[in-house]
Amino acid sequence: MRYAVALVRSILFWIAFVLMSSISSIGAVVSLPISHRATIFFVRIWAIFHRLICRVLLGQKIIVEGEMPDAPVLYVFKHESAFETIEQPMLFRHPAVFAKEELFSIPVWGQAARFYGLIPVDRDGGGKAMRAMLGAAKAALAAGRPLCLFAEGTRVPHGEAPPLRPGFAGMYRLLGTDVIPVAVNSGIAYPPRRWIKWPGTITYKVGERIPAGLPRDEAEARVRAAINALNPPEALLAD
Repeated sequence: MRYAVALVRSILFWIAFVLMSSISSIGAVVSLPISHRATIFFVRIWAIFHRLICRVLLGQKIIVEGEMPDAPVLYVFKHESAFETIEQPMLFRHPAVFAKEELFSIPVWGQAARFYGLIPVDRDGGGKAMRAMLGAAKAALAAGRPLCLFAEGTRVPHGEAPPLRPGFAGMYRLLGTDVIPVAVNSGIAYPPRRWIKWPGTITYKVGERIPAGLPRDEAEARVRAAINALNPPEALLAD
């Protein structure tokens, strides 16, 4: 019975989400030559609608423990599912999110993403790609935008705590900005790569701000511990 209810809820969720994603993407692209603010508006409405249907159709409750100031700092999020990636434009007014390069080749969505100001991450692009990414990140900070990074590099099942990708250390050192780590346990109710979602509570737990300029090992250890604060304690020991 529980599975049948979740199945029906998930079908309704995906119908609503695909429809709204299509409308928002088209609206964002149509507004490209007209207004940057309009593009930001359409993206934000998309994220707000996603939060709404998670609550109403999936029966999910979202809790934020701590404060996430809309400030020019480097946010590092735990990455358990697509949930937290979709949420970014709602958590912040105009975040600069690091996203995989291949996502920008998606028709319509990719055009809107570039105009919105997402930062492409090309892991095979070498020094040139790294310089372009760093330049975009510095420009975002200068404009007062928060940077949002998923430092594990890919979606990780709940309960796992892999080492951070080397890219975090490079960004942390070269940008010279504070870091705010955020744990999230979305993988339980919103499991990755599975289209059936479940009712439950998804929690964001904001960690203590980590100052710029710390040694690499210390910064990585503190970030990794903080973003896994909602995982079982033994997760950090299973390397």
